[in-house]
This record gives sequence, C-alpha cells and structure tokens, in this order.
Amino acid sequence: MRRDGHSFYSVDVRKTPRLNAILERVNDTRSVDVSDLAGALGVSEATIRRDLQSLSRSGLLVRTHGGAVANDRDGELPTQIKAVRRHTEKGRIGLAAAASIPDGAVIGMTGGTTMLELARALADRRNIAIVTNAVNIGAELIGRPGVHLVVIGGVARPSAELVGPAAEAMLANYHLDMAFIGVDGLTAEHGCTTYDEMEAQTDRAFLQRASRAVVLADHSKLGVVRFAQITPLASIDQVVTDRDADPAQLATLRAAGVHVDVV
Repeated sequence: MRRDGHSFYSVDVRKTPRLNAILERVNDTRSVDVSDLAGALGVSEATIRRDLQSLSRSGLLVRTHGGAVANDRDGELPTQIKAVRRHTEKGRIGLAAAASIPDGAVIGMTGGTTMLELARALADRRNIAIVTNAVNIGAELIGRPGVHLVVIGGVARPSAELVGPAAEAMLANYHLDMAFIGVDGLTAEHGCTTYDEMEAQTDRAFLQRASRAVVLADHSKLGVVRFAQITPLASIDQVVTDRDADPAQLATLRAAGVHVDVV
C-alpha cells in the first residue's frame, strides 16, 4: 500500500486490455503522449487521460503534462501486471516445457508469470512431484490428485515468491530431476539475472539441487541484464523462449553451448 492510500494492485488490467497496452508502451518507450495513445488505441484523448490518471494513482506510471512516464520505483512490475504481458507467448513456452517433463519426475519451479503457465500445463498430469517457492503456483496446483506438491517457505516478494535462508534450508532436503526458473534478464555474457539479490540466491539454490536446469523466458528477457545474477549461463542446460526472440541473441546462447527451444 502506498502512503497516499492507493494500492499498487488496485487496477485490474486483466479486464482492461487498453490499460495493458498503455503499460506495454510505457515499458518499451519509457514515456507516452496522450494524443499518440489515443490514435494508436482508437479512443478519445479524454479516455486516455482517465486511463493514465488511474494507472498513476496505482503507482504503475507517473502522470506528466500531456502524457506519462515510466515509474522506476524498483523496475519491477507487480505480478498481476506481468501476467497479461505477452500471455500468448508465455502459454506456448509453458506447454513446451511441460512436454519435456517425464512421468514420475521431481521438478522445482521458481516464481514468475511464465512459470505459472507451466504450472497450468502440469495441473492434470499424474505421478509428478513439484517443489515450488511461489504461492500463486501453489494455489494453482493444490488439490490436484496427480501432483505431489511441496511449497517451501520464506520472505515474501512482489513476484509471489518466498525467498531467503528459510527457503534455501528447506530446499536442501530435496533432490530435483529438473529445475525450471524464470528470469528478468538473460545474456550469454552475464547469464541469468533478476531484480532482487535474495531472490537470485534462492533461484540459485533450486538449480544447485537439480540434475537439469531449464530457463523459461519470453523474448523480452533476452539481451537484458538486471541487478542480481542468478547464475552464469554455463550452469544452464536449456532455454525455452518464443519465436519473437532476436536471432542474434539466440545465436549467442547456442554458441555458449545451451540448448535453445523456440516455440
């Protein structure tokens, strides 16, 4: 909750594709203009002004005279905003990753909206064990008859992940056949990166407990470096991304010896 009483989560962008489109443009261009948005989205400038005001009240952008700019309070969007961004691509990635998991496997899953799509793809599987630190993934899978679910505890992050020493201590009790992690940045030079150092450390613990390490990342994460390194690329066996990925970025990953699936 912000000091002015407005929650960062008060705008339900899932029900408003126009707001999501505005946030996409702000994220990509860092600033937007009312008249440009009105023309691009086919609505009046008055409608755009109301949209920007609503998003500004929720802390998702900063209103300016004639438009708005990105709110870089920490660079990380709330999970519910991320959930509607590139949803189709994330769904394909989740389905492809699920197809690679054999029956009887024990898998680890960190948080993130792409990881949530993997969880949904696994919901009706039988004879599979899932260890996760993400409360939204746990909520998605709890009660599924074919899934043995373990949710580890820790300090709650805006990403819906539970991280820190408590999470890592609990992870030490398990061996994982495969670990699937989401990232906020992925390059051949800097490996897997994210916004928060404690989250990075817990993600690293998942990889250390696994026989095979797989990164799920939509194309917007490739070529990007964030604050905290999770692991160098040499620790990753496979990357699953979508077909809008930059071919040059794919080439650098493959040249580093990582198996890359494009779906």
